[in-house]
Amino acid sequence: MQVTELIRKKRDGGELEHAEIKFLIDEYTRDSVPDYQMSAWLMAVLLRGMIRAELAALTESMLHSGQVLDFANLPAPRVDKHSTGGVGDKTSLVVAPVAAAGGLYVPMISGRGLGHTGGTLDKLESIAGFNVNLSTAEFGRVLGQCGAAMIGQTADIAPADKKLYALRDVTGTVESPYLICASIMSKKLAEGIDALVLDVKTGSGAFMKKEEDAVFLAELMVETGQRLGKKVVALITDMNQPLGHAVGNALEVAECIDVLNGKGPDDLRELCLVLSAWMFLLGNRVINLEEGRKLAEEMIHRGKAKAKFREMIALQGGESRVVDHPDLLPRARHTVDVSTPCSGYVAGIMCEQIGTASLLLGGGRLRKEDQVDPAVGVVVHKKLGDEVRAGDALCTVHYNAEERLEIATSLILQSYSIEPQPPESDRKIVHQVIGDSKP
Repeated sequence: MQVTELIRKKRDGGELEHAEIKFLIDEYTRDSVPDYQMSAWLMAVLLRGMIRAELAALTESMLHSGQVLDFANLPAPRVDKHSTGGVGDKTSLVVAPVAAAGGLYVPMISGRGLGHTGGTLDKLESIAGFNVNLSTAEFGRVLGQCGAAMIGQTADIAPADKKLYALRDVTGTVESPYLICASIMSKKLAEGIDALVLDVKTGSGAFMKKEEDAVFLAELMVETGQRLGKKVVALITDMNQPLGHAVGNALEVAECIDVLNGKGPDDLRELCLVLSAWMFLLGNRVINLEEGRKLAEEMIHRGKAKAKFREMIALQGGESRVVDHPDLLPRARHTVDVSTPCSGYVAGIMCEQIGTASLLLGGGRLRKEDQVDPAVGVVVHKKLGDEVRAGDALCTVHYNAEERLEIATSLILQSYSIEPQPPESDRKIVHQVIGDSKP
């Protein structure tokens, strides 16, 4: 096969065969195809798209470019949950221990913060000593012992994706839904899972601002997973305001502990219960969603989910006392309220700006080499539909660096839209469900 012919074929709108895609990915992974040729092919995919069979072939080739974990020896189904990312999106730290407590195995390979969105690994590393860089053998040991393990992508997992993602980042091809799908699904399926629940965010704080774009990506991921023999369902969920109240790594961990104690913000608790219910359903622990929700509620009420979180932290080298003493988490030296200058109702929040404010405070990385400050962030007090009076605190900023404060507070204030009348109140956390969960 000639790489130039494969580039031309896709450039001209042709459909590549499975063998052609496998050849291209295999050769690129072993450095036999130069970046400039792969860049041309990626741009052709961005402009021309792919049919579903091509996408499944691309995902499968990326999946098998490295190690595919095998946990078939475990006595219960392996089910994971993946989110496309949002502001205050911290559900993994709740649903993984809930699902494990309910009898599933959750091998979760997570990522770091990307742009204005937070990363599960950064949140976990705000717990002193927590090791997200386990070997695959250690990953399997923790998973087998407590039912849940949460790590970062290893060098052996989908190495083609690592190379392609870096190339997409500098060639203007990140936005292709086909390439996004292949990137996500190749990593997730490499975990050795039987089923996957996808949380696809839409709204002002999501990467997919328009719901139709989120639905299209969800449909691609569901069908790709099913073509590769997995149970997959996708929930389109709201990201027009931060999820919960806390935005920032240690702040979000503390809020997750609240949920595991049966407390926490209503929207966060609700989404965690819905995602957990779907995990139980796809993992054959229940026969319908209502039973799944009841099982999730029971695991929280009886303290079993909290115990699983404590156990997982200890097995991965972390300070497990934080589960009972959240005050052991890092704390910022200073706090300041951001107050509204006028009265009315919160009619809109530019959610991405809240995430960017936390990023600028040091809660994320402006550059790859930046160090994350786990203590900083934003606590949101007023959300959509809330009545406010002039002088009320919209948010509280937790900060350590004075020079970062002004721009962060300015962004937060600009992100709020206050109107004389309350907005329409028909706001659901789950907009729709894509897929019937069958492979």
